[in-house]
Amino acid sequence: MSRRRGELYRDPKRGKVAGVCAGLSDYFNMELWLVRIIFISAVLLLGGPFFIVAYIACWFILEVKPETLPNQSKTETVNTEKPIEVKSKVWQAGEPPRRALHDLKEQFDRIDGRLQAMEKYVTSPEFTVSREINKL
Repeated sequence: MSRRRGELYRDPKRGKVAGVCAGLSDYFNMELWLVRIIFISAVLLLGGPFFIVAYIACWFILEVKPETLPNQSKTETVNTEKPIEVKSKVWQAGEPPRRALHDLKEQFDRIDGRLQAMEKYVTSPEFTVSREINKL
């Protein structure tokens, strides 16, 4: 996932069928399960034959992910260990639903407070005077 965006490969080692979704997850730096869900949803909701044909085409067109990257020497191999990632999203961290709901409510309350303060300022005479001065 540390490659520059521009190299799209299939990754059959991580893939279920041909590694196309695994390659797309590396390319877009997304979780593999999320790419699979998006693909399956697209097949079911947007038109199955098109996406299935596109998947098969990618299967034949895309090259298999090389063991060494182009900028490495032949003796160096790619680190196959998965890097440790800190999950920062609520749905990734395994936070209990009640806590997640409480956190979201706090965020919405803060946003609502800021929105109310902006509304109060925009409807105040101070805003009108400031706008008239800026027009001069």
